[in-house]
Amino acid sequence: MKAAAVIHRILRQFRRDKRALALMLLAPVLVITLLWLVLDTEEYEPEIALVNAPVEFTEAVEEEKAGVVSMNMTEAMAALDAGEIDAALSWRDAQLFLILEGSDSTASRAVTQLLQEMLYDMNPLQQEMTPEILYLHGSEELNLFDNTGPVLVGFFVFFFVFLVGGISFLRERIQGTLEKSLASPLKRWEIIAGYLGGFGIFAVLQSIIIISYSIYVLDMFMAGSFWNVLLITLLLALAALSLGTLLSTFAGNEFQMIQFIPLVIVPQVFFSGIFNLETMHPFLRGIGKIMPLTYGAEALRGVMIRGEGPPDYWLQLAVLAGFSVLFISLNIFALKKHRRL
Repeated sequence: MKAAAVIHRILRQFRRDKRALALMLLAPVLVITLLWLVLDTEEYEPEIALVNAPVEFTEAVEEEKAGVVSMNMTEAMAALDAGEIDAALSWRDAQLFLILEGSDSTASRAVTQLLQEMLYDMNPLQQEMTPEILYLHGSEELNLFDNTGPVLVGFFVFFFVFLVGGISFLRERIQGTLEKSLASPLKRWEIIAGYLGGFGIFAVLQSIIIISYSIYVLDMFMAGSFWNVLLITLLLALAALSLGTLLSTFAGNEFQMIQFIPLVIVPQVFFSGIFNLETMHPFLRGIGKIMPLTYGAEALRGVMIRGEGPPDYWLQLAVLAGFSVLFISLNIFALKKHRRL
């Protein structure tokens, strides 16, 4: 009977907390649906440029599942550098050269597999041909961890800053510290700036630790500058911190704050670049455009794998800054329910 009383009390708690009940029932459905959308796709078809290829070789490539375009070497290298194609096949002095863009291991594997199958289907003389493989970015030693590493760095920075910042701000409100600040002459924007600055110090330390450990201890592939990576992660952390403090205003306790993870964090994992989205419907790829982690991961991949600098990823930085300004503005507006200044 005593156990039945405990069960009855727990059921009453869930009945009062309809959001927790709905999340418990619907969150798994949401996550498995996202997995289905991301993983249940067609085989990736690479984009390949042909340079000075014989006619019979061109015809053999066109029969494979790939996008094929003829270019000269200058055009092909420019297209590779811009990420418009995955590889360039060049024929020079009876030798086949395969130049891979290299920053996407999925695309590189698709190209090399296609070339192997094509050579196998051709006549015995050409079957024995061994192409010389070159990389514009990355190298043949670039593994799955190196390829997804920039996204993982961005994700862990975003996730932990979001969680710690949101819960810490929530505790400030629950313990009455926030109300005391609101009762002071401080303006709303000054309060938000103070909290973001205080929590931001720990976000900076966390970002430095994650980046340093990933690059120098785990030996994650790094083609660009450490300071460029730090700049991107700091902006990503600011967006996560401002979003976490914003959503904490809608939570009554730590458990409710954690409930936002399947709704806010998990979808960003699927649409940030860990999985190749090129084979998905354009509408689904567009989902990632409204998520901060997408832009942070894209900039990090550009620096760490392609060795890019600020002129190459300024747009991603601008979008991350825009997200931060938006979330901070909403934070200031949300404090109106506590006090009007």
